[in-house]
Amino acid sequence: MTPLLTMTSIGKRFGATRALVGVSLDVQPGEVRALIGENGAGKSTLMKIVSGVHQPDAGRMTLAGEPYAPRHPADALVRGVAMIYQELNLAPDLSVEANILLGQERSRWGWLQPRAGREVARAALARLSTDDIPLDAPVGRLPIAAQQRVEIARALVGQARVIVFDEPTSSLTEEDTWRLFEVIRELRRAGLAVIYISHFLEEVAEISDTYTVLRDGQSVAAGTLAGTSLGEIVRAMVGRDLTEMFPRVSHAAGASLLELRGLSGRPSPHDVNLTVHRGEIVGLAGLVGAGRSELVRTIFGLTPVERGDVRVASVSGWTPLGRSARGSIDHGVGLVSEDRKAEGLALELSIADNLTLSRLAPYRRGGLLSLRARRQATSQWMRRMGCRAAGTEQLIGQLSGGNQQKIAIARLLHQDADLLLLDEPTRGIDVGTKAEIYRLIGELAASGKGIILVSSYLPELLGVADRIGVMCRGRLVDVRPTSAWTEDTIMHAATGSRSLAAADSTT
Repeated sequence: MTPLLTMTSIGKRFGATRALVGVSLDVQPGEVRALIGENGAGKSTLMKIVSGVHQPDAGRMTLAGEPYAPRHPADALVRGVAMIYQELNLAPDLSVEANILLGQERSRWGWLQPRAGREVARAALARLSTDDIPLDAPVGRLPIAAQQRVEIARALVGQARVIVFDEPTSSLTEEDTWRLFEVIRELRRAGLAVIYISHFLEEVAEISDTYTVLRDGQSVAAGTLAGTSLGEIVRAMVGRDLTEMFPRVSHAAGASLLELRGLSGRPSPHDVNLTVHRGEIVGLAGLVGAGRSELVRTIFGLTPVERGDVRVASVSGWTPLGRSARGSIDHGVGLVSEDRKAEGLALELSIADNLTLSRLAPYRRGGLLSLRARRQATSQWMRRMGCRAAGTEQLIGQLSGGNQQKIAIARLLHQDADLLLLDEPTRGIDVGTKAEIYRLIGELAASGKGIILVSSYLPELLGVADRIGVMCRGRLVDVRPTSAWTEDTIMHAATGSRSLAAADSTT
């Protein structure tokens, strides 16, 4: 059978950086091929070449046996190649129908045909078993999972033959993830070729037929997933055995650092009681919308405290928090946001700016800013965090997701935070970088820092946290030592399907 898409000896340079070196892969009609690799391995560059964002410096591509060299994304879409990005590419104020037909409106003799266009949009959604999305609804008001299906429907209207999914489940609930998998299986049954990029290897094993592993811009392994262990894939990704997926650093809980008493915010959390100690990692589990992010944002002062108390131990004694983010930073509290691109980082600023803006005092000289001293300090932090970049002045938006996250965490360390609020700190990060971040979290706890770790990935919480609290409908319903939890009991607590401990037992 002739592959639907082939890429042969693809090479790409950005200045002195060799992003891709002789990469080859192919994907057949009705096949789901996983593209796997660490952050910075070249996956995004390769897919930007497929989708017409970049042109290769070397190599060739074919589509259905014909030469394929898209000049830009619109050219790729016309040829039948669509890209579904992690950050969806939709017009939020336009309707579902308008987004599906955008640039593909039905017309005759120069006149739009609204009725024909509406039928095309409805048929595209029906192919995805998505009859519950109203065509007239503004797409920005839909849940993320529904928005994703709208973007897939747009690709189908464009007669896509190859669809690339880039980290499609990073913001989805477990239920929405399985619905997406059903959509991908339907695309496979229809004879489309799918390239699936994900750092969740369990998902890769569930949905993919074949795989290609990239490392340092080169293809280092490929084959069928049947009979291939996840350990083999991890070894190919990182170039070594990753024997400790969740490395443990010895640490012990000390004095109380954070106290929450009856803390409520708008719209959540509700009546939360919790104590976090120095040298302790407290994990927060719960379904999307359960109030985990709202809790850490209320602690940090990004959302208002409606009732109750939140206070942190500092040199001068116990200090109230929750009034402002600036006040929290000044009293030794730092937040890594779950949405690093929208609010966790300033993507158009440099690495040095992002790392130091929350604490510029060390670089002030007579009312001026010493850029040299700041560059030196930034370089030291980059080396400590193992951040791969061209230099301190590189735009942080040009870095891989894992390297961006390292800088976001380094910012908290630079501002000398005692309490770290880490909201989904490993989302969209490869397994090798995850292990580095887990080790760093353990080292921070060993140095006496207190950490609240919010995560939707239960193995992460079970592997890293000392205690785990579960949130349900805005309430912290149970907190126990990690050894007292399993994935099943966490999910039972998160769904409110069992008898729960009294709220005052959660301290």
